[in-house]
Amino acid sequence: MRVLVIKHHEIDDAGFIGAAFEARGAVLEIHLFPDAGPLPPLDGIDHIVVLGAAWSVYDTATIGHWIGDEIEWLKAADAAGIPVLGICFGAQALTAALGGRVEPAPRPEIGWTTIGTLDPDLVEAGPWLEFHSDQFIIPPQARLLAASDVGAQAFAAGVHLAVQFHPEVDGAQVRRWLASGGAEEAELSGQDPAELAAITEAMEPEAAVRADRLVAHALRIAGDRQVSLK
Repeated sequence: MRVLVIKHHEIDDAGFIGAAFEARGAVLEIHLFPDAGPLPPLDGIDHIVVLGAAWSVYDTATIGHWIGDEIEWLKAADAAGIPVLGICFGAQALTAALGGRVEPAPRPEIGWTTIGTLDPDLVEAGPWLEFHSDQFIIPPQARLLAASDVGAQAFAAGVHLAVQFHPEVDGAQVRRWLASGGAEEAELSGQDPAELAAITEAMEPEAAVRADRLVAHALRIAGDRQVSLK
């Protein structure tokens, strides 16, 4: 199984999600977009993981020179029946590709959060790490799987799974985010950055297990619905 991971920042990685795919025999191929060049061809790809980003999908003044390419590429993946697991910004880009909307959330959501699940067999309540200030309004053909008081947290659409939270992160990843500007965001949302990092490190064993189960569910969704949404 070839799994293509799209990341948007050098400091990011697929973490627990990548490890869960590898535990099932997957070979991960990592592409940094847009800095490493155009998105790769879809030929021979079995699954796609799109990670988060510091920007907003709708911020065309900042990322307008490449976000359209990513959305069109995701549309092509859907048309080809290639399952996508979208995480945070990746989920928002998938939302836009499938006809949904992305807009500012009522408030930023940062920290470990227990969400309300509508289908615990696909997305469990968590807790999951949140680190975002935007929300997705799910595509019309999608099925809402989880939500919080801020907004939608997960949906399934055809072979795809989108989650607003970050199932992939460990303590090292959170520390990289905090050191790269995230500490101020965390403080503005009422979080103590040092405490957030320490909690994340303490949560690693159970977070890894939850991420593994989420990948199992993503593969189940992909196997259940090998059809295009178009």
